Amino acid sequence: MTKSIHLSGRPVWVEVSLKAIAQNLRTVRRLIGPRPEVLAVVKSNAYGLGAVPVTKALEKAGANRFGVTCSNEGIELRKAGVRRPILVLTGFWPGEEKRFIENRLTPTVTRVDDMRLLERAAKSARKKSKLRFHLKINTGMNRLGILPSELPAFASAFGDCLHLELEGTFTHFASAEDFSARQTDDQEHLFRECLERMHSLGISPGIVHMANSGAICARPSTWADMIRPGAILYGYYQSFDPPHKGQEVRDRLPLEPSLSMRARIITLRDLPPGQPVGYSARFTTQRPSRIAVINAGYADGIMRQRTNHGCALVRGRRVPLVGAISMDLTTLDVTDVPDVALGDIVTIYGRDGNAEIRVSDVAHEIGTVTSDLLCALGRRVPRYYI
Repeated sequence: MTKSIHLSGRPVWVEVSLKAIAQNLRTVRRLIGPRPEVLAVVKSNAYGLGAVPVTKALEKAGANRFGVTCSNEGIELRKAGVRRPILVLTGFWPGEEKRFIENRLTPTVTRVDDMRLLERAAKSARKKSKLRFHLKINTGMNRLGILPSELPAFASAFGDCLHLELEGTFTHFASAEDFSARQTDDQEHLFRECLERMHSLGISPGIVHMANSGAICARPSTWADMIRPGAILYGYYQSFDPPHKGQEVRDRLPLEPSLSMRARIITLRDLPPGQPVGYSARFTTQRPSRIAVINAGYADGIMRQRTNHGCALVRGRRVPLVGAISMDLTTLDVTDVPDVALGDIVTIYGRDGNAEIRVSDVAHEIGTVTSDLLCALGRRVPRYYI
């Protein structure tokens, strides 16, 4: 695939394997069995990989629903022809309600006051069917969601809403991959208490969901009626604590990374020892060195934290990133690569021969999460779908 790509602009690009993404969905389905629905999380442009092509591939592969951040993301998918239910996970801003109805998007209620806004919009729309929504309960992450103590107030408000239907109820885990602490266990326990409280108030919670990628991998008790995979669909694991838990997950849930990021060498420069490279002389040659330059920097997704840290692949060999990562350019020490030439492909993420650099490994190296690196992929970097 790499050799067949024809670039008409800067020689930097991303390859996204839709086959790998579809296979990861099938792998998740085999793990959880046939009963829970799968809500594929495609927010933030499908974690930077391209919302429309990725969502269409997941729809074809059998995802039941999709999760986005805002109405704009949902509308983009509707305009592209996506027909399955789309849940807007992070609530809504007053004034968005009409857009949900017009585009068949499912809103999330995160405050009791949201009920009044949705009811008014649903009533004004004069639809034959009720507007379906999901309720988010805050069980300890303390970002969005009504408090457990607010459930009676929610029940009262919901009782006054003749044009709304509660389709589902969910919560979100703060640290599902951390087995050294009890936070997730406590959240799950509190959430189940809330579900019981809803039943006692005469409210059916509908579709119950709480499992994000970390919980899907390692906490079967949280799978409930629906799961919400995100990073694992794109082929990347969480960093589990303790580490042996991560190996257990890899053995049980083999994933295929879906992203490759590549560029071509645009300049080669031979330097003697003692020569600075890049901004602020962050790197100085210690030997006669051949320095390669690629036309990609932190505006394209090569994080500035990788300055003098980490490596890329050239002709199947690991070569160090040297000097400060700048906005548009990155420099590499290719002294030890025989016959390196202008135009050679540099693999920033992905496989080259028998060598591979995974986004998740780089995230671990620089102390961040995989989704941070995926979402950092620059808009000006073309995506090619395999």
